[in-house]
Amino acid sequence: MFIGSTRTAPRPEAGSAAGRRRLMATYEYSCNRCGLFDVKLPIGTAPTAHVCPQCSHTARRVYSSPATAFTPPAVAGLREQEKKSRENPAVVTRVPPERAAPRPAHPALARLPRP
Repeated sequence: MFIGSTRTAPRPEAGSAAGRRRLMATYEYSCNRCGLFDVKLPIGTAPTAHVCPQCSHTARRVYSSPATAFTPPAVAGLREQEKKSRENPAVVTRVPPERAAPRPAHPALARLPRP
């Protein structure tokens, strides 16, 4: 091998074991006795019924919206705050006071005109 070589590992052939590897998805099932549980199966292979891992009874598949996007905590907090303000908005009784402009740290900047 040469120094600085850009060779990569060979891609798996379509018929090889690595080429047949399938992507996994999480499917949700509901057992009448135990409640909800998740099962990881290859995409597109989920049956409508699955055996409950706790009580071994048949559980039916639950269709729910997929978790396709991650919501950052800051965005989730803002959405929650907006939801609360729909039904119970904050009431403003007076105009907030004006804040004083911060003094510039450099003396030459203090002589510039202020808006």
